[in-house]
Amino acid sequence: MNLLKSLIVFLLLATPGFAQELGPEELVKKMTLDVLEAIRSDQQLAAGDRRKAIKLAEEKILPHVDFEEATRLAVGRGWKQATPEQQKKLVAEFRSMLVRVYSNAIGAYQGQTMKVLPVRMKPGDTEATVHNQFIRPGAKPVLVDYSMRKAEKGWKIYDIVVEGISLVLTYRSEFDAVVKQDGIDGLIRRLSQKNTPAVAGA
Repeated sequence: MNLLKSLIVFLLLATPGFAQELGPEELVKKMTLDVLEAIRSDQQLAAGDRRKAIKLAEEKILPHVDFEEATRLAVGRGWKQATPEQQKKLVAEFRSMLVRVYSNAIGAYQGQTMKVLPVRMKPGDTEATVHNQFIRPGAKPVLVDYSMRKAEKGWKIYDIVVEGISLVLTYRSEFDAVVKQDGIDGLIRRLSQKNTPAVAGA
């Protein structure tokens, strides 16, 4: 499950820094080329250099992920219980957690490729799902779906479904259990505790 979460996070974060004007299909194609090429061309990055992975994410990737929507969906019913300040903290901690997982797992994707399938959309659509195949040498392709929506500054990714397993639903059950036991502040503390080693190491 941890490897699958890492794959989901990698795909969620693999967004190009200048593709905001592209359509969903074009954006996914571009993001795959950009991120995998960065891994191929930088041995330290491919080996899992966390500083370079975090820098890549901060400069080229994170501005194009809808972390607020992803966090809202991951937290589920607890989101409405949270105050605006708590929601802001949840988004910040969830974002940090995804970056932590991404920076620790990036080396596992060296030599991988992605096949993006055509997207069926009608003019004016603001929601889209991009279907892909994550191709691994000597292994069966992994089916990957990007859930995307159009925002003011272009299309953004808010969820990834890998082989039928959603990033949002994977974390929702865990977050819901923490909220039931310790409340929203408890969830914020739990995420902060998980993120602290990453911050210190970075």
